[in-house]
Amino acid sequence: MKKRIAARLASMALLIILPFLHARAQQWVSVDARGTLVYDTTSRGDRIMDFSYAGYKGGGVDIPDVPVRRQVQPGNANDADAIQAAIDSVSALPLVNGFRGAVLLAPGKYYCDKTILLHSSGVVLKGSGSTPRGTILQLAGPAHVAVAVRGKPSYTKTSAAAKVTAAYVPAGTRKIPVDQPGLFKKGDTIRITKPVTAEWVQFMGMHDLVRDGKPQTWINGELTIDRIITAINGSTLLLDVPLTDSYDAQFASTVVERISTSGEITDCGISGFSIVSPTQTGTINDRHHQAFHISGITDAWAADIQVFNTINSISVTGRRVTLDRISIYHDTVTTGAAKPADINASGPQLLVQRCYIKGGNVFYIATGAKVTGPIVILDCTFEGGGWIQPHQRWATGMLVDNCQVPGGGIEYMNRGSMGSGHGWSIGWSVVWNSSAKSFLNQQPPGSMNWMIGCIGEQRQEARPFGKFPVLPAGIIVSQGKHVSPKSLYYAQLQERLK
Repeated sequence: MKKRIAARLASMALLIILPFLHARAQQWVSVDARGTLVYDTTSRGDRIMDFSYAGYKGGGVDIPDVPVRRQVQPGNANDADAIQAAIDSVSALPLVNGFRGAVLLAPGKYYCDKTILLHSSGVVLKGSGSTPRGTILQLAGPAHVAVAVRGKPSYTKTSAAAKVTAAYVPAGTRKIPVDQPGLFKKGDTIRITKPVTAEWVQFMGMHDLVRDGKPQTWINGELTIDRIITAINGSTLLLDVPLTDSYDAQFASTVVERISTSGEITDCGISGFSIVSPTQTGTINDRHHQAFHISGITDAWAADIQVFNTINSISVTGRRVTLDRISIYHDTVTTGAAKPADINASGPQLLVQRCYIKGGNVFYIATGAKVTGPIVILDCTFEGGGWIQPHQRWATGMLVDNCQVPGGGIEYMNRGSMGSGHGWSIGWSVVWNSSAKSFLNQQPPGSMNWMIGCIGEQRQEARPFGKFPVLPAGIIVSQGKHVSPKSLYYAQLQERLK
């Protein structure tokens, strides 16, 4: 039985990989004589997705200037309590055009021994600038997150499950056919779900992960992605944002259900201050001061913030979030082999732009398990010998665009038994016109990763921890020379907003 399954999987792998083999000579995205973007596809219809939907309000929308409703001066008996009281006061105001108002922190140093929490829709926390003469949140007391923007969402299924009828739904499409289109209407939020089957895990080569003599589980359960229906054409649902993954009926039956959300917040932002931690070291398992978390929210931003000496500094799991002009600096490095992530980029439709990090032994950008994009890292510079590295358990839909990592690497890879079996970390993702000391671009079975117009050494490696063959390289186009358009994200955004 096992031999028959292995033979079948080998045959399926060949059928799935063959359509990609001829494609290495393609440009994948080019500009025609009319200035229009032209996309190449595989024989199954997969393409580089439109990443322009990343960011606040789905991309292409300016961060608003929200009127100030409360002001706080430094030098209180407890500055964190004073800031929180002002936030709570604004949180009780009515929403006007989606916002309640902003809390403005005057210039000066605020000693903060606990987390400052934005917990209601339409509330903004503004400082008076991130320079030394602006607003400084000085972290004190037990290790904590400086600022949290946090809703408490729960999701309820509100329809029966419709089955996806296509044998294969390609990555990058905005269309998905179902057997019961009458269950849905325009404007519905839907959840697309495919189970993680043993057959697919084995096809991906993730069934044999072992570390220290113990089996490791790559992923189990389900892979889900949420979208909004923009139209229904016969039995086909048209979606607001392209799909970041493919759906192959050979491995699992995919279903679509309508969902409703409660407890989520919207339209919050933080900006214009610095966060300063005492110098920290130790391993990533120790408790450390962190900068900010954004979760349980749709439409948020963090802008013009400087961060000093926090560890595992930023975590974003909210949807449609922009991080703009965030700088992170480290005086020391953590100890131990495991490295912290300065930005945990795990939110769908996340835009990280014009950011800077300086530090060693760190993942500048990492992702969590089962993360779906689009996630865009744009016009960023990271110095000090760290990595942009999607981190674990099958993230999909990331673009690294015009980024510089002069002393480190950009890696789309199979992490094998690293961590607790991180395995294939990323698929259907792109690095565009970026430079680094080195790149590692590996191609997962049945998927693709692209590095286009990149400058730096291209490495080839095997799966870690064991005697494995060198893994197939992903798609590499114009190695050592930038391509046009200069920025894929901006070109896609401009074309979509015409």
